[in-house]
Amino acid sequence: MYFYPTERVALFIDGANLYATAKTLGFDIDYKRLLGLFRQKCHLVRALYYTALAEDQEYSSIRPLIDWLDYNGYAMVTKPTKEFTDSMGRRKVKGNMDIELTVDAMKLSEQLDHIVIFTGDGDFRALVQALQEKGKRVSIVSTLQTQPPMVADELRRQSDQFIDLADLEQLICREISVQRHVSGRPTRQRPMGPEAEPARFDDDEELDDV
Repeated sequence: MYFYPTERVALFIDGANLYATAKTLGFDIDYKRLLGLFRQKCHLVRALYYTALAEDQEYSSIRPLIDWLDYNGYAMVTKPTKEFTDSMGRRKVKGNMDIELTVDAMKLSEQLDHIVIFTGDGDFRALVQALQEKGKRVSIVSTLQTQPPMVADELRRQSDQFIDLADLEQLICREISVQRHVSGRPTRQRPMGPEAEPARFDDDEELDDV
């Protein structure tokens, strides 16, 4: 992971995608450590976290995380999930933040030198290319250490720098979140505190009502 100390950097975090990636790797992210890591490496201008929320629920499991991030250095970008009934009569829930992240990245790019996007979604390849055409460096954070990889190959190749989340584990993981057997396989423990519950809606995932 290479950054120039004086370059202006912003983090754009696809919340659901980042959570799914870390979960697959077997660790929980300490968002305070994550912010601190980038502040050490560069001039961090802003960190934005994108997630959809189910507003019709009396209590949302992600609300403690959202509130904590909002008070601890992150700009939160949220919108309600959408519900619809498919042709089989099943209720579907969908949350997609791609447009919001793309628009914000393009708008803020004028004040930035380097854009870091936490996602493996290949749909963002066009955004990466557009930012590069504006003279910006673009890094993608995801992982190749899973089967299949969590990052789309075309997105990884388009980026100026690919950062494997697995390589950051010791720097940003919550220390109580993972224990490893001698075999090296991770076993998850329930994390404590506001980070315990992550975003539950992937960008393009439709969830059955069960």
